[in-house]
Amino acid sequence: MSAHDAPPPEPRDHALDACFLGPYGENNALLEKILVEFLRDHVYWRRNFHPEDPPAIGTAAALHPDYLAFEARMRRELHQLSAVLKKSVPFHSPRYIGHMASDLLLPGLAAQMLTLPYNPNNVTEDVAPVTVDMEVQVGLQLARMLGYPHDPAQPACAFGHLTSGGTLANYQALRLALALKAFPLALRAAQVPDLDLPADDWSAFNLSHAQGIALLEAWQSWLAAQSPTQRADWLARVERERIEQRGIAGFFTAHPQLGVPRVLAPITAHYSWSKGLKLLGLGRDQLELLPTRGMRLDADALTERVEQLARERTPVLMAVAVLGSTEYGTIDPVDGVLAARERGRALCLDFAVHVDAAWGGYLATLFRNEDGSLRRREEVAREFSYFPSPPIHRAFEALAHTDSVTVDPHKLGYLPFGSGAFVCRDHRAVALLGERADYVFHGGERQDYMKRYRGLGQFVPEGSKPGAAAAAVYVVHKVLPLDHVHFGHLPRTTVRATEIFYDRARRFTQDISARMRVRVPFEPDSNLVCLAFNPHGNTTVAGANAFVRRLYEELRTDPNHPLQLKEFFGSITSLRPELVGAAQTASILGDLGLDPASFDADSDRLLILRHTLMNPYLIDRENDISYIELYFDFLARSIDALGGAAPAV
Repeated sequence: MSAHDAPPPEPRDHALDACFLGPYGENNALLEKILVEFLRDHVYWRRNFHPEDPPAIGTAAALHPDYLAFEARMRRELHQLSAVLKKSVPFHSPRYIGHMASDLLLPGLAAQMLTLPYNPNNVTEDVAPVTVDMEVQVGLQLARMLGYPHDPAQPACAFGHLTSGGTLANYQALRLALALKAFPLALRAAQVPDLDLPADDWSAFNLSHAQGIALLEAWQSWLAAQSPTQRADWLARVERERIEQRGIAGFFTAHPQLGVPRVLAPITAHYSWSKGLKLLGLGRDQLELLPTRGMRLDADALTERVEQLARERTPVLMAVAVLGSTEYGTIDPVDGVLAARERGRALCLDFAVHVDAAWGGYLATLFRNEDGSLRRREEVAREFSYFPSPPIHRAFEALAHTDSVTVDPHKLGYLPFGSGAFVCRDHRAVALLGERADYVFHGGERQDYMKRYRGLGQFVPEGSKPGAAAAAVYVVHKVLPLDHVHFGHLPRTTVRATEIFYDRARRFTQDISARMRVRVPFEPDSNLVCLAFNPHGNTTVAGANAFVRRLYEELRTDPNHPLQLKEFFGSITSLRPELVGAAQTASILGDLGLDPASFDADSDRLLILRHTLMNPYLIDRENDISYIELYFDFLARSIDALGGAAPAV
């Protein structure tokens, strides 16, 4: 991480003061006022729906013994729930620097609570006439942030929808990629005439994304020109040949020229990719995890593997880049993945490029002007001490040229859990995911973009979807548009805090060097910094791990003890030699004074502390408090209390 000129002092941001309930609940009056106002508004809405209907619950009911007994039971259970929830993790506090969770944005929290009594189900406009439209708009908002086409009037407009989280969004990416790659083979098998079909199955499977969509549209136009009887016959013939009808085994048996396609991802990829391949029936064996360089995907290794697979004529479904790994926050070279695909295309091997930006997606707001254009690296860099390096800027610039992206609003979007998102660059391929349920979807094919996706349940994995989550994300994006001037205030504040943490960590390694070896094992790319520890005199991985476990006891959530007894909350992860790579492993172990030979079956990884720095109040400018300084003071005291030595193992 190279430094550039220090950014100007950060002024007091009073707009940020209104964004959250606050570590101390400072904005309780604002939230209470909003909730009471809109709860009353909801009640008025109920009363004004056919006001001629009399109240079904009589006023005397509230005095009946059964009513009072029910109220008492409800209050008792709610009080018990409220009491036990006090053992929850204090995500709101700047003393929490553990997992990827923080305080919630007030507009999103209020919007979700406001929408809950209406209980919309975003599977279709029939039961969610308002929030389905909001969800489709959210997809366009995220597309604009990523640099995708976002004008619904344009044929190649992007499309996005919400999911329960990044895992389901990654699964949707696999579904869409497989549907588009396999469809040309179905057209060939059905022997559809008058279309410019590829000469063989290998060529058909290796059409580019754009070529596949062009062929899909040609088929749709050809089908529309047939008589109703012919249309029904040809539609049935093609459907019988589709992978969605035949299944994985039947489809690839029918196309012996092809093997089951591979998915290429860095070894730092989330375990959801393994889940997704199992769910699709492709199998875990088809997931190839590639090495990293400095904890980021090795683009050269990817290119070499693509060339090898092309020579072997082994198909590839997708290559995955991670924009902010879950464990380390590192950012892969998205541009390098695209370059590897270009090399594959030159060898007649093509595949989708997906970016798993569940963590880092909202960092894209820092790179986006209000008009949607990309900011120059030099312009962004003036706001920071280190961020962004040229490779990071290139990675975000390359997002616009990928095929699909996963983003989690419930991470750096500061929204309630249960709101992930999937966005694809060209919505026309989504037609291949369509599913019909006559009692839910009706009206035939709708060509208007917004109308087409009001039956979301046809295209998404879920059969029910909470409209309240869509309302929350939509309102946040309207209050804080996804550019550096508005939403960008949040990641700007926390990336600056991360730079301060990184500098303080490097000073800490010197301050405590007389009794403990401490290292930042790799430079941070985002809002996440790791620390590795080894007591003086210890040379084994097992000894270092035993000490880190004891240190982590001071940081972990323990529901059996009052939260107030904990000064700070952190998290733990590990470094495995096969994940880090031989050179990086040797460098880290050398800095810590550990013997590489001490890795064994019982100690096959090095435990490290992991700090997620997404709370916007880590630097409290109102009270001139740095929770980062307090944390490193706490670390020093904890190390001293533990004796600064490795326990016997």
